[in-house]
Amino acid sequence: MAEPLRRARALLLAGVAAAYLAAFASLYVQVPGLYGRDGILPARRVLRLSGKGLWEQLRDFPTLLWLGPSLGLDTELAMELLCLLGVLCSFGALLLEPLRDSLLFALLWVLYLSLYQVGQVFLYFQWDSLLLEAGFLAVLVAPLHLLSGGAPAWRPHDGVTFWLMRWLLFRLMFASGVVKLTSRCPTWWGLTALTYHYETQCIPTPAAWFAHQLPVWFQKLSVVATYVIEVAVPVLFFAPIRRLRLFSFYSQVLLQVLIILTGNYNFFNMLTIVLAFSLLDEEHVGRTTGRSKRKSTGSWPPSLGSFLSVLLELSTYSLLLYWSIQYFGMEINWEKRLLESKVAFTYHEFTTWLRAVTLPLVGLAFLSLSWEILAAMYRCACVRGCFWKLWATLQWVVFATAAMGVFAISLVPFTYIEQESHGKLWPGLHQAFGTVQRLQLVNSYGLFRRMTGVGGRPEVVLEGSYDGQSWTEIEFMYKPGNVSRAPPVVAPHQPRLDWQMWFAALGHHSSSPWFGSFVHRLLQGQEDVIRLLQVDESRYPFSARPPVYIRAQLYKYWFTSSTEGSSSVPWALPGGVRSPPRLGGGQAGC
Repeated sequence: MAEPLRRARALLLAGVAAAYLAAFASLYVQVPGLYGRDGILPARRVLRLSGKGLWEQLRDFPTLLWLGPSLGLDTELAMELLCLLGVLCSFGALLLEPLRDSLLFALLWVLYLSLYQVGQVFLYFQWDSLLLEAGFLAVLVAPLHLLSGGAPAWRPHDGVTFWLMRWLLFRLMFASGVVKLTSRCPTWWGLTALTYHYETQCIPTPAAWFAHQLPVWFQKLSVVATYVIEVAVPVLFFAPIRRLRLFSFYSQVLLQVLIILTGNYNFFNMLTIVLAFSLLDEEHVGRTTGRSKRKSTGSWPPSLGSFLSVLLELSTYSLLLYWSIQYFGMEINWEKRLLESKVAFTYHEFTTWLRAVTLPLVGLAFLSLSWEILAAMYRCACVRGCFWKLWATLQWVVFATAAMGVFAISLVPFTYIEQESHGKLWPGLHQAFGTVQRLQLVNSYGLFRRMTGVGGRPEVVLEGSYDGQSWTEIEFMYKPGNVSRAPPVVAPHQPRLDWQMWFAALGHHSSSPWFGSFVHRLLQGQEDVIRLLQVDESRYPFSARPPVYIRAQLYKYWFTSSTEGSSSVPWALPGGVRSPPRLGGGQAGC
């Protein structure tokens, strides 16, 4: 029987608490400028009274902010109080293991859901949905001991709830790999995506400039490795051999660490690593922390089971290597002394394969969950004492039913990656998903679907003027603007306005309706909004008096080459500091 998951569970729950802490603290400092009465998108406009009772409002639009007027709080102040309470609770859970309780994680989930409901476009990111889903699962994973006053205890059904974190990680990674190919993006199919990614992502880090200088053959090989880690390796999450699961764990951690080094993606990559903790077992965590009670003992000759396990493990690695070489046309070019690669399958072949494996993967996951449920039932039977055995069995029934329910409903968003499989699901699952969708209990994922900025990084630059003739650039703290400024390290903070400015540069102005309100607030000289751009007043050129005119110019940015610049002066363009504007617009006056 497997060892209890005490340390692994504590590690995972501490990680979820850390992600909550980063999310709440980051949002707190941005609430006045984003959602205040004079902010870009005032949250009070979302909470319009409809004549319904409180419980009806909570049912239709679940947020604690409905209680604000009863407590004498306006919406902005109530949001700030929710953020502060979230910071306090998550910080306590991060530091103190006794506070990593189911009730506390339920409170954190309710707090973040309440903010998410009124967050509008600034909170509608995939990592916000991921945090809510992981936070809900943490409620099931965490022990309930605050009421009982007991110490954190292992429960026979812990393996079942722990498995749900593993399933969430699988859906996140597998879908993120698949959508890169189903999108038909030529850069992902040509394995050239990373030659653009480092300079065109929202907020690069200084290390992104160095990564951009790597040779093309290495960038292509990195894309191949991304496909392997995101599409092939996640299947090993459900492998019965622990070394294969550990291999998949370190593969995921490697990918996330590289993303953290080269891009500012707030708490997202940290949270993904936390989800990967569900692949660990007690023995490995104990060895890593130096607290393992089991001594490694080698015996010769090895048992038949050990021999078959090693043989299966080596066969898996060999197949991964063989399929990578076969399907990505990898071969050594001895003349140029480099490793060449290319996609050796067609879009039709890939979609046929995806159609063939989607439901079998669901079946594999179902078998894995069923095994965890049966193992938990056996552990309940081994509990001593009639009363405690009955109590453990009752908990097993409740949590096994909850796990099966979450798994079943999650199949709806998971199968979005393949519509034929999606259509084969039982209609009742679609209805159940529609019922809980507003609560963000289960979500669909798929990051970096298409590579942007292939012809140069589009960047919206704001300029202000008093006379409409002489223009001064309004610089942001984080997003690229001044070409002589080195990229910052921002994570785990997410400057949400900077992120939306990045999206605004990628599409038509009609796809960013918030932008007009943003410019209007700058023309009014609203300090809370200005602080989203610059905390230091001296760096804002119109701190003494608001501009009379503001215009938005669309520029193209590129990273310099290794011979043109350095990571401290990364942005340069032919013949000047940035290319001429392709589009001018957004000029306004008060």
